[in-house]
Amino acid sequence: MADRGTEQVVVIGMGRFGTALALELANQGTEVLAIDSRPDVVQRLSGRLSHVVTADATDPQALRQLGVANYYRAVVAIGTDMEASILTTANLVDLDIDHIWAKAVTDQHARILKRVGAHSVVLPEHEMGERVAHLVSGRMLDYIEIDAEFAMIKTEPPQDLVGVPLGEAKMPGRYRVSVASVRRGLDGDQAGFTPATPDTVLMYGDVILVIGRIADVERFANSL
Repeated sequence: MADRGTEQVVVIGMGRFGTALALELANQGTEVLAIDSRPDVVQRLSGRLSHVVTADATDPQALRQLGVANYYRAVVAIGTDMEASILTTANLVDLDIDHIWAKAVTDQHARILKRVGAHSVVLPEHEMGERVAHLVSGRMLDYIEIDAEFAMIKTEPPQDLVGVPLGEAKMPGRYRVSVASVRRGLDGDQAGFTPATPDTVLMYGDVILVIGRIADVERFANSL
């Protein structure tokens, strides 16, 4: 039985998304209970996950018997079977799971999952498409949308910021964004990102993490 509040997660639905999620969580040291209704899928994963079982997650009694009610976090990764996805999410809500993530395949599906009680809903293909679109169309090295209004991008510093302490550059006033972290170029002394300060001086070849409202970070990237 799971100890509520520890690093343990239930993942329901072992398609490509659910399998990748469960395996990555396990690699990070999280104890994962993986559930799928297909015995062949469970058999295939039995050597890769320590706890993977065959069960119908639309049956609340089956979830209770597996001790799912004792888990703090759960992910509904069921794919195209929207009815099963919605029923499973509703069952988790009834079990008072504190944090429920659910995968949606359409905007309408996402709205229903939120109304049923999912705390967070993801549309993997839609979100990946948006991310790739930002990378293809601009000068960004990476793009992460933090919520509906804010984003963080990885990019190179523009010419007018090179050689100037960030405190003097007055980024929030000029671009309405902030530099959160800096990684020196391949020939620099620093291997990873370090927090930016007002005294940080950017150089050519640096990589910076910039945070702000989506429209502002896009405008900043397009100005490079």
